Amino acid sequence: MMSNITTEQPLLSVKNLQIGYGPKLIQKNINFTVKKGSIFALMGGSGCGKSTLLKSMIGLLPPQKGNFFFKNEDYWQASKNHRIKIAHKFGVLFQSAALWSSMTVGENIALPLQLFTDLSPTMIQRLVELKLGLVGMDHAINLYPSELSGGMKKRCGLARALALDPEVLFFDEPSAGLDPITSKRLDDLILNLRNGLGTTIVIVSHELPSLFTIADDGIFMDAQTKTPIAYGSPKALRDNPPCEQVNDFMHRQRFDQLKQKD
Repeated sequence: MMSNITTEQPLLSVKNLQIGYGPKLIQKNINFTVKKGSIFALMGGSGCGKSTLLKSMIGLLPPQKGNFFFKNEDYWQASKNHRIKIAHKFGVLFQSAALWSSMTVGENIALPLQLFTDLSPTMIQRLVELKLGLVGMDHAINLYPSELSGGMKKRCGLARALALDPEVLFFDEPSAGLDPITSKRLDDLILNLRNGLGTTIVIVSHELPSLFTIADDGIFMDAQTKTPIAYGSPKALRDNPPCEQVNDFMHRQRFDQLKQKD
């Protein structure tokens, strides 16, 4: 099993984490670190607990055991007020984009700035325009979510996730429901954000083209054993799979193509 231990101080650390719902265990013995400025992938088949792990990392689900550190701070051992303070350093793009349907795109992006800063309305408006410009959606500022395509909603959701200048961006299946061309554009945008702003990114995905394109490192979670079974970049796990489960996952496109020919 490969390890992603680094001599650099990690931005995020997960140590002996166990997650679940009540008595139901989802994953245990989760250990990994995320370097500043990297794109880290949470991988595995459906039902292995990728999104559940993400929920624990963004503060929506307390772990059953173990620790999650942001820099040197233990997130779940901190007071509620301090957890809120740490969470302001996180931006989240949910699978559905989670835009408020009764608000315009501009109002959606302005909301966290209104709630968590003392900025003037004029400055908030300028920041809204800036964040939309970063994702190529400045023309949509007065549109409602119902007027947007799936890819446009994702970009606007990303603009809102960027509103408070987060140090870490979390993505839950960002390419879900998108056609290949729109998905490729979103991958390019994610890379541009990392390369241009230095933002650290944690992404849940099972889309292999996307994973091979953008992810620097990752963890592979197994639904049967309820533990991580591999660590490394998606390309490394594809080229040197440590076990059958990882091999099947990383090469499933080839199997799908063979089935289609049959």
